[in-house]
Amino acid sequence: MKKIILLLFICSFYFTSKAQNTVSLNKTSVDKPRLVVGIVVDQMRYDYLTRFYNKYGDGGFKRMVNEGFNCKNNHYNYIPTKTGPGHASIFTGTTPKYHGIIGNDWFDKDLKRNVYCANDSNLESIGTKNEAGKMSPHRMLASTFADENRLFTQMRGKSIGISLKDRGAVFPAGHAANAAYWFDFENNGSGNWVTSSFYMKELPKWVTDFNKSDAAEKYFKEWKTLYDINTYTESGSDLNDYERIFKGKVTATFPYDLQTLRSHNGNFQIIAESPFGNSLTTDFAIKAIDSEELGKDEITDVLTVSYSSTDKVGHDFGPNSVEIEDTYLRLDLDLERLFNALDDKVGKGQYTVFLTSDHGAPHVPNYLKSNKIPAGLFDESKMFDEMNAFVEKQFKVSGLILSRINSQIFLNHDKIHANNLVLKDVKEILSLELLKYSLIDKVYITSNINQFEGSGGYIETLLQNGHNQKRSGDMMFVYNPEVFKGTEWNRTGTDHHSGFSYDTHVPLLFFGKGIKQGETLQKTEITAIAPTISALLGISFPNAAIGQPLEFVLD
Repeated sequence: MKKIILLLFICSFYFTSKAQNTVSLNKTSVDKPRLVVGIVVDQMRYDYLTRFYNKYGDGGFKRMVNEGFNCKNNHYNYIPTKTGPGHASIFTGTTPKYHGIIGNDWFDKDLKRNVYCANDSNLESIGTKNEAGKMSPHRMLASTFADENRLFTQMRGKSIGISLKDRGAVFPAGHAANAAYWFDFENNGSGNWVTSSFYMKELPKWVTDFNKSDAAEKYFKEWKTLYDINTYTESGSDLNDYERIFKGKVTATFPYDLQTLRSHNGNFQIIAESPFGNSLTTDFAIKAIDSEELGKDEITDVLTVSYSSTDKVGHDFGPNSVEIEDTYLRLDLDLERLFNALDDKVGKGQYTVFLTSDHGAPHVPNYLKSNKIPAGLFDESKMFDEMNAFVEKQFKVSGLILSRINSQIFLNHDKIHANNLVLKDVKEILSLELLKYSLIDKVYITSNINQFEGSGGYIETLLQNGHNQKRSGDMMFVYNPEVFKGTEWNRTGTDHHSGFSYDTHVPLLFFGKGIKQGETLQKTEITAIAPTISALLGISFPNAAIGQPLEFVLD
């Protein structure tokens, strides 16, 4: 009798335990965010989060910090730090070495010309009659976490990318995306939100209606500071010598009448070069959430939003400008508006958001020099001419250098072989000549099979992670800190590309479903984001991911 009772007890324990495990597994399978929103703020230095913090409201950046997790020491782990590679790396969890987006543009060795990272001439523009829509992720070799979510959900989970810039929409949304939309503003564009035939044959009605509503037109208004300009004590003087002056203006000072300036500054392009480009992006993103019914069921959807106007304003005016501070204070309000819409349309606690940037930026070199901090601008065009003249004199052959782009040199291998020159000798002699330039700190060459040969140091590791064997050049050079390409007589604003902290150190904030509240100074890398979101969703990592999930972020 005792044996029977013991057996019944064991069976009861087994089936109860199994039932509990089944319930736990079922809970895990459905206890996911209904929507993941990946936000990229183009050219956001980490210190924009801290410098302007006291002026932010409670519903934007501060909400993410107070309710979510703040990775304070987050960095890019490759060179060059540019928009195309940045967006690709965030969402694939890998670097240009594997995903192949080695710059915004690069020299194609087969085509013998520069190519743009997202251009796809085989496609048709949808929503505009010009070439602005001929874009796709076909040059990105790896999958994104949005792609993996599409595969995991049998294509039922949606993936939509939105940005003023095509590359800011195309790469994050992934190869299997339902849609990617960008704003046709360059070269006197149509002012429409557009896409390509890679995604669809015609725009959805909601996009057409949005374009017909002339939503962009309402932003041709006066750009003045959000608050009293005298309170912008986190920035320098509004009148200075380090900022771009819009055509039609005498000085780079507030206010800016965008309606008056539009005809002299690319029409809709001046919207992108003001904080109102971010507001327009938010308008469109909220419309997409509503119209596409994102996050309305238990199958996780992915929305990516890249705010591009921060980059445009940064390039024009630089990190110390009143314009950049005002742009971030206004972006903070747009983020609050977006989060409120997510609360309302998806539900509090039902979505997960991360926010980061595709790169940072240095201060304007001439501003630093005025404060006795070493900096400079390097004239790459002049260097290119001088190096071609040098190798022609050295080897009695013209045109041995085909291109200089992304701080790389591409050599003419056909001419080198046809003239019985030794490739390694050409590289070594040229590298010694490049090192004579005072603003170039280091030069690296590749092997005969274009394998990066540098090793042992921090910068060398970043160069290696950014080097793609098929696409990268024969030589790479690194400037001194706070140096970028330009010329002393016409350069204002800032740029980016390097492996120094001002370009690599960017915010990384998580908040929402499945995210702990906290912060860390532990170093994190940009390639950890996609694996972290994949782990949260319980899906496969992107196929070329090298990053590890940030376990301390997940609840």
